[in-house]
Amino acid sequence: MSIGLARLPFVRADAWPTAVRWTTLVVLSLLFAAALMAAKLPAALLLGPMVAAILLAARGGGVHLPRPAFALAQGVVGAMIAGYLPRSIFREIAVGWPIFLTGVLSTIAAASLLGWLLSRSRTLPGTTAIWGSSPGAATAMTLMSEHYGADLRLVAFMQYTRVTCCAVNAALAARLFGAPAVNAAVALPDWSTQSALAGLAVALVGAYLGVRLRLPGGPLLLPMAIGVVAALAGLPAMVLPPPVLALGYAALGWGVGMRFTPDVLRHAARAAPRVIGAILTLIAVCGGFGAALVWFAGVDPLTAYLATSPGGADSVSIIAASTKVDMPFVLAMQVARFLVVVVVGPAQARLLSRSARPAEAA
Repeated sequence: MSIGLARLPFVRADAWPTAVRWTTLVVLSLLFAAALMAAKLPAALLLGPMVAAILLAARGGGVHLPRPAFALAQGVVGAMIAGYLPRSIFREIAVGWPIFLTGVLSTIAAASLLGWLLSRSRTLPGTTAIWGSSPGAATAMTLMSEHYGADLRLVAFMQYTRVTCCAVNAALAARLFGAPAVNAAVALPDWSTQSALAGLAVALVGAYLGVRLRLPGGPLLLPMAIGVVAALAGLPAMVLPPPVLALGYAALGWGVGMRFTPDVLRHAARAAPRVIGAILTLIAVCGGFGAALVWFAGVDPLTAYLATSPGGADSVSIIAASTKVDMPFVLAMQVARFLVVVVVGPAQARLLSRSARPAEAA
């Protein structure tokens, strides 16, 4: 009986026409986003579409989000981040470099240890656990992992499960700490036609160059870098209008959620308990690092938690933009870790994988 029901069109979304799938995705995204906003949870415009996409993809009803759209969404977030970065941020990092260095390296060390333990336990094949445990640069690490013998599907499962768990936990933490939740799209300064066009141009050009140059995280990092350089040059601020930000957040959520296809979920089912356990352990450990920042550096708790969260820089920045925190500090820590992971991640993964091979051969 259950097998027959699973084949019915209204149960299995894979039988739906593409137009119906897109309509369902949009409607569910609006409903979930509205529910999260009603609950006063930050980043509702990101988390609502992400949850909708995961549910639809898990039922076989995934839709194809064009790669240019996903890249442009990252560009929009990159331009948004650049709009928040004050000109003093680099001076801030230079002055407080021991805090930033300790925060970045401690998170990477904790994630590497957990990945190495997963690899030694043979929960996942080959180098998959090492690449999947990288605390940031999810898309870049997923794409690079296949060239080093890892199972790209399982790496994607680990990376985007981590991003999702961290996004949800960070949003809940913002609510727990009592931070006033506001819509990130309206948290920005007032926008004008000139500032909107400048922001759109930076998002478009930066995302395009990031894809064409095949830079890891390029669609996110290049618009951010262009925006920072423009700000340092004294050019007018870039402020994207709320509808553009909302569409960018939604596309980002869909792009992440749609990666949870039935094929990925089937491959990940056996390893899921240990993977999720490792992810939650990493979140807890990083929460401890955040507590250390509160205790030793006097950082406010929510700022410290978001700064040390092992989620993606894009999703964390959206959550930070939705709350009253020290945005420059959060972004500086997240972007610094992103850059370190992209630069040293491949070499570190190869090194840790060699040390894990004796257990696999046993």
